[in-house]
Amino acid sequence: MSALRVFISYCCAIIADISEMRIFYFQVELFSLFICLYLSELSQIIGGSTMAGSCGSSCSSQESQQAAMAQQENAITKSLGKIKNKIIVMSGKGGVGKSTVSVNLALGLANRGHKVGLMDVDIHGPDVVRMLNMTGSLEPPESPDDLVATLDYNENLKVVSIEYMLRDRDEAIIWRGPMKIQAIRQFISDMDWGELDYLIIDAPPGTGDEPLSVAQTIPNLKAIVVTTPQQLALADVRKSINFCKVVKLDVIGMVENMSGFVCPECNAVVDIFKSGGGEALAREYDLPFLGRIPMDPRIVIAGDDGAPYLVTDAKSPAVDAFTKVLEAVENRVPPVAPIQMAAPGAVAPKVAPKAASSCGCGTGGCDTEKCDC
Repeated sequence: MSALRVFISYCCAIIADISEMRIFYFQVELFSLFICLYLSELSQIIGGSTMAGSCGSSCSSQESQQAAMAQQENAITKSLGKIKNKIIVMSGKGGVGKSTVSVNLALGLANRGHKVGLMDVDIHGPDVVRMLNMTGSLEPPESPDDLVATLDYNENLKVVSIEYMLRDRDEAIIWRGPMKIQAIRQFISDMDWGELDYLIIDAPPGTGDEPLSVAQTIPNLKAIVVTTPQQLALADVRKSINFCKVVKLDVIGMVENMSGFVCPECNAVVDIFKSGGGEALAREYDLPFLGRIPMDPRIVIAGDDGAPYLVTDAKSPAVDAFTKVLEAVENRVPPVAPIQMAAPGAVAPKVAPKAASSCGCGTGGCDTEKCDC
């Protein structure tokens, strides 16, 4: 009877999860993949018997599922091959301003002429769409073999969020781990990201399914860890740093957000609580410190209004501080010029020899006292 109860509960879980898939139209064949995942787990619970051959036409075959996964892996590899730098913005603590940092980092890099993608993997609490005041929805491709077009904030910034796929933006997403993992993989494999200098990934707080899935799916991923100065936040951020060590993520640096308060009248920064905790933690773990960003009420209002403060002409110590963070990120993770591969059989162009100068550089020798080149 206990095995039967387990089986019934898993069947209910399958039905519930598939009903949630109404908002996910990319690959209908993944329905059977999720069923196989549940049945595989169930088989281990009720005795370890092999169920792949007994689950009927809904499961297809183990080979076809492996082929589907291999196809997705190839699509992920192909998509990531066009993206030069991948950065996840994370923290062990909620409410420290990860989404604010992610959105303004992406916007700032885009405003500097870089091609940027912003991917919101906070499945249960996506915010970047509202912070950018973007509307619209992701449309299914004309052909199953086509990629899904991203939504563009401007010509340099592409955005993907689970919120684009909801019929009602206030709808709760009640998903288990496998559903979230697959959604994140599809964000990479099925989206038409194109050529990007930077892909900024806004992660939920903690070290659970979402950041782990990103870390396991995206090679050469780097991390920015966000914290506030308070000891309670720092205690949780230590877990994020140790997470990066375990999964071997290179930490670009730490950002101390809400470090002081900007007076809206005179722009003076006042430490109404404390500051310096993030910088001290960076020293403790021997990590780069990217900078402190003070709390400015105008930034909060701008985020609520969908008009990020960084792209306005307003003057604020917070804007100046974030500009320094942008410069630090560019210096530590510069956009790499794409390598131009010669076409098969192409002949390299002939380069004309350099004319000799008065110092003899063009003839194999150089008189440094006469060098004019």
